[in-house]
Amino acid sequence: MNAIIGIVVLMVCVFGGFIMAGGSMKPIIKSAPIETFIILGAGIGGMLIGNSMDIFKGALGGMGKVFKGPAYKKEDYLSTIFVVSKIMKTLKTEGPVALEAHIESPESSAIFGEYPKILHDHALLDLVCNTVRLMVVSTSPLSPYAVEDVMDLSIKTHHHDALKAQTALATLAGALPALGIVACVLGVVKTMDAIDQPPAVLGAMIGGALVGTFLGVFMAYGFIEPMASRLAQIIDDEGQIYKVVKQIIIGTLHGHPMPLIIEAARAGISHHNQPSFAEVFDGLRGG
Repeated sequence: MNAIIGIVVLMVCVFGGFIMAGGSMKPIIKSAPIETFIILGAGIGGMLIGNSMDIFKGALGGMGKVFKGPAYKKEDYLSTIFVVSKIMKTLKTEGPVALEAHIESPESSAIFGEYPKILHDHALLDLVCNTVRLMVVSTSPLSPYAVEDVMDLSIKTHHHDALKAQTALATLAGALPALGIVACVLGVVKTMDAIDQPPAVLGAMIGGALVGTFLGVFMAYGFIEPMASRLAQIIDDEGQIYKVVKQIIIGTLHGHPMPLIIEAARAGISHHNQPSFAEVFDGLRGG
């Protein structure tokens, strides 16, 4: 919603102010389609040259995330705390062998089945299952510090990969003003080719060329750069849920009491999504 409101404010203030100052939208409307085609086409081409197809698709999907917001809400953090806590409780009470079926076939697991959204989040599911699998297949107790190192590396790698799409958008934002100049120069070249035309015609052609410079800067700093900045915030926000998983698993391996584990899991969640201690504790007792 904020993104939509921001776009409306942006358009009204820029073009409304231009009209209030006595400007005419006619030359902008006339030139905008072809200038936009040149600028955005060149920008997209540059993104394809400089990125893999996965990153390119991630950048496009990231623009959608800007409008939808982070994937995880308060309920998702609660569900994650509950499912990981139940898995670790099973580990302590029944031993590693009892978890083998749950982590090898999570889609048929009674524990995961209570929280179906987690089954569709492959990155989160992999972090849980791959970490617990280490405990299942190990012939001796694992050091909590060694497990923490593995989880930190996995989380860092996931976060780094997620940020590649944001970097691609930020790079596009940096390129658009220059590509606007490219479009403008092409317009000037066209104008020079028609130098024998009357001044009114040449003025209109030069004005159309300058629209390219305007659009390049406008799209860069009005749209793409703010989207890249917001996407980075969303990626950081979504990364918190992986740290919640880590805190529960590592705290359990250390033998910490449940209240401390709950608080460690809660502490890394932003306040707008953070469940209360009572919500978590009561949910675990009820489960």
